Amino acid sequence: MSTPQSGPVVSATDPETGAAGRRVAVITHTHRPEAVRAAVQFMHGVAGQDITCVLPRADTKEMASFLDGADLRTDLVDEAGTNGCELAVVFGGDGTILRGVEWALSVDLPILGVNLGHVGFLAEAESSQIDQVVTAVCHRTYHTETRLTARVRVLSSPGGDVLWESFAVNEASLEKASRQRMLEAVVAVNDQPLSRWSCDGILVSTPTGSTAYAFSAGGPVTWPGVDAMLIVPLSAHALFNRPVVVPADAHVHVQVVRAEQNNAVVWLDGRRSFDLSPGNVLDVTRGQHRLQLARIAPDDFTGRLVRKFGLSVEGWRGAAERRGTHERHGA
Repeated sequence: MSTPQSGPVVSATDPETGAAGRRVAVITHTHRPEAVRAAVQFMHGVAGQDITCVLPRADTKEMASFLDGADLRTDLVDEAGTNGCELAVVFGGDGTILRGVEWALSVDLPILGVNLGHVGFLAEAESSQIDQVVTAVCHRTYHTETRLTARVRVLSSPGGDVLWESFAVNEASLEKASRQRMLEAVVAVNDQPLSRWSCDGILVSTPTGSTAYAFSAGGPVTWPGVDAMLIVPLSAHALFNRPVVVPADAHVHVQVVRAEQNNAVVWLDGRRSFDLSPGNVLDVTRGQHRLQLARIAPDDFTGRLVRKFGLSVEGWRGAAERRGTHERHGA
């Protein structure tokens, strides 16, 4: 439920006309002052454009000193959802963006990430580009890229009751619950058993997650437009221990083998978890909602990959460079 805030920030509605105007959610890594400063800079930038910034109430305590005395159009909300917003702008690293996704995914709200973390693979802009973000939001010149997500359920047994259900943007990571023991699990694809692994864990990743945990575990980098999911074993003691790529519509089942103390825990995007007992099944398939990422420039995943990971491309002479050299020599 939305409630206007009194004090240093002003109400979302015009007191004379009652018009709400446009609404944009602002989600911030509140424990990083540079992220809060960037968010406030953005809020000042859109303040004169009849745009109300919608803030999670939980964020405002840490932001209070930055907002004190500011003449801004804001609204505080207690619950996730659109709250009439057209876009969510997130200031922080990928972890903060994933927190924003928890607000936005179920209502198909686009997210525009401003990176104030380290790699920031999900972010569209850097902190030096706040003015460009303001312009894109005010003039609605951003476009939206959609990406696959995963629906994740924990079943009591194969075909059994649903014990828990959530979603993953990056990955579902089934891990051993005890450091002293290996996880024993059987992986099946579309009800056909694939392999039994004694391992530290098993990832089921989306293409978006291929540059996250799955990347560190040796999985292949997968372009976002590829309609597939990855199965990546973690330190598996088996002859067949390679990552597997399956269709996005496949049902991936990972059953915790019934054995003494073979307990496990599943983590979704490193944020939400559920404990599994022997016999329980992790069920992963295509998500109902697609992640919507707002872009202010043409998407170029190859260039993003090179920039974020600092990949060397020295020696490459592409068509554009060859053409430029050709023209300089007057041929």
